[in-house]
Amino acid sequence: MSDNSSTGVQNRGFRALLESQAFPCGVEVVSTRGIPVDPNAAAPVAFARELLSQPEVGWISITDSPGGTPMLPPDWIASFTPEDRDRIVIHMTCKDMNRSGLESFAWRLAAEGFWNILALTGDYPVTGFGGRPQGVFDLDSVSLISLLKAMNDGLEVISRGGKPERLTPTRFFIGCAVSPFKRYERELVPQYFKLIRKIATGAQWVITQLGYDMRKYHEVKLFLAARGMPHIPIIGNVYLLTRTIARLFHTGKLPGCVVSEELMALCDKYGAGPDRGRKFFIELAAKQLAVLKGLGFSAGYLGGLNKPETFGEIMGQLATFAEDDWKLFLREIQFALPDEFFFFEHDPETGMSSPDRINRQYLESLKRPGRSRHVTLGYRLSRLVHRLLFTRDRGLWGFARRLYARWAKKPQPPITARTLYKIEQFSKFMMYGCQDCGDCSLPDCAYVCPKRWCSKCGRNGPCGGSADGRCELQDKECLWAIVYERLKAYGETESMLQGPPVVYNAELAHTSSWANTYLDRDHHRPRESHPPDKDQTQQGPGANG
Repeated sequence: MSDNSSTGVQNRGFRALLESQAFPCGVEVVSTRGIPVDPNAAAPVAFARELLSQPEVGWISITDSPGGTPMLPPDWIASFTPEDRDRIVIHMTCKDMNRSGLESFAWRLAAEGFWNILALTGDYPVTGFGGRPQGVFDLDSVSLISLLKAMNDGLEVISRGGKPERLTPTRFFIGCAVSPFKRYERELVPQYFKLIRKIATGAQWVITQLGYDMRKYHEVKLFLAARGMPHIPIIGNVYLLTRTIARLFHTGKLPGCVVSEELMALCDKYGAGPDRGRKFFIELAAKQLAVLKGLGFSAGYLGGLNKPETFGEIMGQLATFAEDDWKLFLREIQFALPDEFFFFEHDPETGMSSPDRINRQYLESLKRPGRSRHVTLGYRLSRLVHRLLFTRDRGLWGFARRLYARWAKKPQPPITARTLYKIEQFSKFMMYGCQDCGDCSLPDCAYVCPKRWCSKCGRNGPCGGSADGRCELQDKECLWAIVYERLKAYGETESMLQGPPVVYNAELAHTSSWANTYLDRDHHRPRESHPPDKDQTQQGPGANG
């Protein structure tokens, strides 16, 4: 693997690098909290500049307040290296800004020529002024990708004159993340289905979250190939451990990062040595990169580096490996969790997952799903009511639609409509903990209210922060694990995340979701009837007041 040291990646843009088949490596740059005395000498700025000056560094990727702690925004660091803008990936998360703020941020990036974006839902905020902040999560990663794709296509808005207008198209290179390091089927399979949804929505490249089982990395490639998407570039995420960081990952305090008990024991063993495990950890990172290259990943990505020279140490170690050493390393780096679920069968000859053999027990369980405590009488009743009343053009749909259309023409809702709304509020609160959002996703989420039961109100699939089937806040089960079990009982998991992204319309809050469904006001309306956004930038003086 000695050719790794001379890939010639410098001065090539990020998109070209992913298409080059040269297995380039990028490096993560983490922002900081507070104003530097000298911005030009700020640690993340200096780190970014030094990295971009190294010939072997393909690109840098700048995080957006990882772990939920407020930091300077990633584009602030990027602004100090404008000549390398094509080699910079900006992380964009949904935790701190609503859709208007995210769109404004995207326009600013476009205006400054930063086109490479990693679209993420983001970690739940953990600290802030005066206490723990409330996450925004107006959009999630899927709906954010949808927004960026719409901007690439030429965002349609309603101008000040009331006419549709198409804005200048952008050219974002949109990335997304996937977390294959999940212990249970009910967590992992929805992750893969959400990945397909992200790509269908507009994601053009994929990066994995963090784990230390190369077989799980391999499964991402196998799954996309099995779904007819072998061409999608995949970046393998490698984090340089220390004993302290390994302990943090092991305890689950950093969402989406997994260190098993077996690996933790090794980290403790080597971390107690004279060099605090540095040689072991650098070798582990290099071995992971070797396996990723051997498996055909488009690129590697290194996090956890504090000094630019550490990148050179890892690349130097990588260059010492023989061409086929990665096959030995693959077997060595398989630190799975106890009873961990794999989507594909294990191939004992290679140590990898078999590309043409899906997990037999999984396939059998699809034919004969066992009982789940989540398939309750209330859920069965909800499905029945939906089939009778809320399935378009079936059952009582036509009658209810005509009734609500007649009421909508009146200056004030008649007492019958107001009474039905009260019944709707009471019954849905008692059954689902309904928050009266007016744009109901109960049918999308197997009748588990995402606004009530998901910390990030995820309407388009699970985030990557769950651990052992529980929310990253560890205060409840992951909503999408429950959804998966319910739908599996009816043989509907394959379609659970199909269809266009769900984008919640806050204008409907505290109105009847029944009326909004029948009158095609909510996200359930046919796709072709979705109107362009009103262009709030052209409303004239007083628009904010």
